Amino acid sequence: MTDVTSLDTSSAADNRQGQLTAPTIQYSVAMPNPESHLFEVTLRVQGWSEPVLDLKMPVWTPGSYLVREYARHLQDFSSHAGDSLRDSYAARALPWRKLSKNHWQIETDSVSDVTVFYRIFANELTVRTNHLDSTHGYFNPAALCFFLPGFESNCYTVTVVPPQPGWRTVTTLPPVSGQNLTFAAADFDTLVDSPFEIGCHEVYEFEVMGKPHQLVVWGKGNLEPDRAIRDIQKVIEVEAKMFGGLPYERYVFFLHLSGSGFGGLEHKESCTLNYPRFGFRAKEKYERFIQLVAHEFFHLWNVKRIRPKALEVFDYEKENYTPSLWFSEGTTSYYDLVIPFRAGIYSVKGFFQGMAKEITRLQTTPGRSVQPLSESSWDAWIKLYRRDANSDNSQISYYLKGEIVSFLLDLLIRAKHGNERSLDDVMRLMWQKFGNANSAQNGDFDLKSGTDGKSAHLTSNGQLNSPSLPAEIGFTPEELQSAIESVADIDLSDFFTRYIDGTEELPYNKYLQPFGLELTASETSETPRIGWTLGTENGREMVKFVEVGSPAQLAGIDAGDELLAIEGFRVNAEQAGERLKDFKPGDIVSVTVFHQDELRTCPVTLAPPRPMRYSIVPVEQPTAIQKQNFTGWLGVPLSKLSGTP
Repeated sequence: MTDVTSLDTSSAADNRQGQLTAPTIQYSVAMPNPESHLFEVTLRVQGWSEPVLDLKMPVWTPGSYLVREYARHLQDFSSHAGDSLRDSYAARALPWRKLSKNHWQIETDSVSDVTVFYRIFANELTVRTNHLDSTHGYFNPAALCFFLPGFESNCYTVTVVPPQPGWRTVTTLPPVSGQNLTFAAADFDTLVDSPFEIGCHEVYEFEVMGKPHQLVVWGKGNLEPDRAIRDIQKVIEVEAKMFGGLPYERYVFFLHLSGSGFGGLEHKESCTLNYPRFGFRAKEKYERFIQLVAHEFFHLWNVKRIRPKALEVFDYEKENYTPSLWFSEGTTSYYDLVIPFRAGIYSVKGFFQGMAKEITRLQTTPGRSVQPLSESSWDAWIKLYRRDANSDNSQISYYLKGEIVSFLLDLLIRAKHGNERSLDDVMRLMWQKFGNANSAQNGDFDLKSGTDGKSAHLTSNGQLNSPSLPAEIGFTPEELQSAIESVADIDLSDFFTRYIDGTEELPYNKYLQPFGLELTASETSETPRIGWTLGTENGREMVKFVEVGSPAQLAGIDAGDELLAIEGFRVNAEQAGERLKDFKPGDIVSVTVFHQDELRTCPVTLAPPRPMRYSIVPVEQPTAIQKQNFTGWLGVPLSKLSGTP
């Protein structure tokens, strides 16, 4: 680092936004030694006319609501005048300094051509970060690239320099005409939304509704590409039918097969999926994969184009708060159960088994009585992805409860309108009002070239020579509620107060009954309740979680205690449940633990067991109207669920 005490700490672009001549912004991403996990990034800015150049790196990426501090992986920063190499002794170094964790400022000394070099360590295989090894390079531009404050709307180009000639590059950005492996983003938002996969991956091409798609697979496993593609096509067709078409000209599914990873991140023209490499043979695991596909693809509409007002314009430097993630993510989670059923991936029984599993998760989470759904959305940045031993006592996931609330809203609308209206209509209304402005125009796509047949052309000052589409309009919480109410044709203020902004128990049967269904506790443990969760850690039997108000907590047992014995006999995590079956509710048992290395024996008064699993089942004698409602909803008779004639 060059220490320069005379640099102006204000951002020139911030002070003169709209008055500066647009510079050209060009990135080169090389990986000469992929085993080092280091991307070598060169940024060249030409046409700069100010005494200082500010560079900022995002701290988060859209779709993953946590400040991840991407700048922590940056090293070896340097800046030079002109098109200089980092190791050129003749190059004139430009002084720079850091102003904050993600803000670098360079003194340009009237130089109009500035080159910046740095390395990014990339050894975190997730859908929201970067990964580089001897087999491939994957990067999300939010985790790799700076933006120039005040010039986020400028074109950004990226040139990829593979380590070997055989490595291929896939991205949804268009290639620049006449420049090898160079791609253009109309603005920084588009760049952030366009991941890169570089390597010897497999590429499978297919069409849906006349539009080209690619499944890009890195890693080895038991994936059957033909089967997966057939089912992915079905998912695409069902979702496209729901919204009246596909809002893109080409779409890419990036699939990373890993040891045990799981996750997905949506983009406007692609998604990245991380899935266990051997998770495709077992029926339940394969269906989970298809649900992941359905979820990320549904985000094409919900959140990428239909998004909360707080996410209408991204602020990449800090949290973007909204109380509506329950709709953006939770409603999407509801549809990732619905869509595979509609696509014929699993039966109506499979759909209800999946929904009952989600309800069980919610009903066995104590935090549902503490944290409202809207607050869960707002606090995503500090809670959902930063779990601790008390998380289940104090919070709920906006994915989970949002999914179940969306399910009940769908039933509410359907019951009131005899299946003539549904949550589908809410989604279509939100699409028309807030998301459709940026839908793609029809066009042809060349599968072999990986482009739309029209390479990007840059103007003389390096800008993309193509008209920009109008931006989406973000919705407010009030507009979201109004849209749901307009479809339901009912005032939902009480519903929102109780179940979205409040913590009242969800009245499942109130909404299930019109369809001949009810929620039942299908399994109650034989074991008296003690209220802990156990696990083995480094060969020790550990208390991982203690439920608030439970017998274990009242006896002074904490998460982090090491379990030693019950009633004087050694016990491990696997044996504890069986051991407690020897007692009945009301019995007092002695539990011996190490609490912060202090030996303690705690008297625990056991409580009655609680339901451990819930099921959605037909009522005993469904009426003709209930049967009609069920069939109108799911397209199959109620008897298909019950198994009766």
